[in-house]
Amino acid sequence: MYEPKNFDHLLGTAGFSDTLLKNHFTLYQGYVTNTNKLADALSQMIETEKIGTPEYAELKRRFGWEFNGMRLHELYFSNMKKGGVALDTNSELYKKIIADFGNYENWEKDFKATGAMRGIGWTILYYDPEVKRVFNVWINEHDFGHLAGCKPLLVLDVFEHAYMLDYGLKRADYIEAFFKAIDWEVVASRF
Repeated sequence: MYEPKNFDHLLGTAGFSDTLLKNHFTLYQGYVTNTNKLADALSQMIETEKIGTPEYAELKRRFGWEFNGMRLHELYFSNMKKGGVALDTNSELYKKIIADFGNYENWEKDFKATGAMRGIGWTILYYDPEVKRVFNVWINEHDFGHLAGCKPLLVLDVFEHAYMLDYGLKRADYIEAFFKAIDWEVVASRF
């Protein structure tokens, strides 16, 4: 059974009202609850031999949405910290960003531009261990568009619930606040 993680240590983070964060934490907890409910329901359907039914198929499809909603929020909140932590320019991740984007500024411009695209979803800095390359990727929904076999390093939530209360339609301002709260030590440890 999955247990919701406590991210209350983020309360008081500059650029994020406590009301916005508490609402966001509640939304995340709903994903945890629904992941558990779906896992239980699917197990019961297997035991009662209801696999192959339309109900089973729909629950199976929904599981990816709820699970990824849970996990992406955990990654997002975990890569944030009050005051942020700067990226160590001697770290392997920094060197990788430079190697793949030419310089840090190019990477940051690309990440922010990806996050500012119209639509709802996620922006993720992914690492592909097979070719040892990093990518900034737009994920439209929790369960669509992920790069198979790649590891998420930095996760930015760009669904409206992540910023509308504090920023209205000014997503770029939200992204700037997010950048000031990134915990690069956590991100680098994922690399």
